Amino acid sequence: MKFRGLILANLFRKKFRFALTIGSFTVALLLFGFLAVVRVSFGGGIQNQAGADRLVVLSRIGFIQLLPLAYQERMLRIPGVKAVTFDQWFGGVYQDEKNNVAEFAIDVNNQRKVFSEMQVPDEQWENFVKDRRGAIIGASLAKRFGFKVGDHIPIKGTIFPGTFDFNVDGIYHGRPNLDDETQFWFQWDYLQERVPQVAKGQVGWYTVRLSNPEDAPRIIKAIDAEFANSAYETHTDSEKAFFANWVKQFGNIQLLILSIGGVVFFTLLLITGNTMAIAVRERTAELAVLKALGYSDRSVMLFVLSESLVIATIGGVLGLGMAKIITTFWNPLPGVLQVFYLPTESILLGLALTLAIGAVSGLIPAIGAMKLRVVDALRRV
Repeated sequence: MKFRGLILANLFRKKFRFALTIGSFTVALLLFGFLAVVRVSFGGGIQNQAGADRLVVLSRIGFIQLLPLAYQERMLRIPGVKAVTFDQWFGGVYQDEKNNVAEFAIDVNNQRKVFSEMQVPDEQWENFVKDRRGAIIGASLAKRFGFKVGDHIPIKGTIFPGTFDFNVDGIYHGRPNLDDETQFWFQWDYLQERVPQVAKGQVGWYTVRLSNPEDAPRIIKAIDAEFANSAYETHTDSEKAFFANWVKQFGNIQLLILSIGGVVFFTLLLITGNTMAIAVRERTAELAVLKALGYSDRSVMLFVLSESLVIATIGGVLGLGMAKIITTFWNPLPGVLQVFYLPTESILLGLALTLAIGAVSGLIPAIGAMKLRVVDALRRV
């Protein structure tokens, strides 16, 4: 009988136990896949959206404090500033309170100059500029609700009361797995028609595009110095730092994910180790016979260790495969997790951890089998 045949025969000897052990790996790696997706979305995925040549200018008081529209021209006069655009968070729901949509009132004249990676066909953009109630929506948002160019969409305001009617004039696309395609853009001038008098002529924040990213430290200081000691002081950061601070509002996501993942894999290690120990104990006499037939101690050890690695590999591949398929076609929180995908490096890391657990859990039983004396084993029968 071949060595491979021995391994397969022993794996399927207890089919129910074999299936449960495989299932443990599958569930653990499926959970690992989801945790990796969340980590990418809240960490690397969001920060990868940041442009190295972009700055975000907020009120020094906080996100909810508006800034004067007049600041745009003053920032454009700072050497090294290539373009400046502004946005205003709208806050609204579509049809149902659960359908939160990330709506932004934008500067139609400069949006594409600053966010050039967000691609909109020229014809659609021209129609949008001409349409006072026009809207440009992300490809993911369009897919989520089935929107298409020409649709009429009523949005119920939350920050600004009332129902706002929009016409879908275009759909934008970003870089795959990097850019947020869940946004809803409309004209800032349209919002100004409905806001209270106190908010007239004010915007939420500015995004500044630089001619040279290396000038960022100097320009950050220049912008904040320009508006120091005014009624509306500013706080300027790189776009990456802005995203990082935004993620911190949700708590220490990284620590939470690592903690959950650590508990899952430690539990998996205990389960697999116990399973392999029981399997070896049940086959003590058979292992002794193998040694009596001439198999070396090292061969017996590799024989037991291989069983553990095969179980780990099958379960790991199934779990990671399911995670990849599910996260490709389903985002449970489209309004929160804009970037939702399982990267290749996380899959490779999951496979490496799977093999490590398979090796560690099978190592102690394998060493025990290697040290087994034929006389002692047969005496127990």
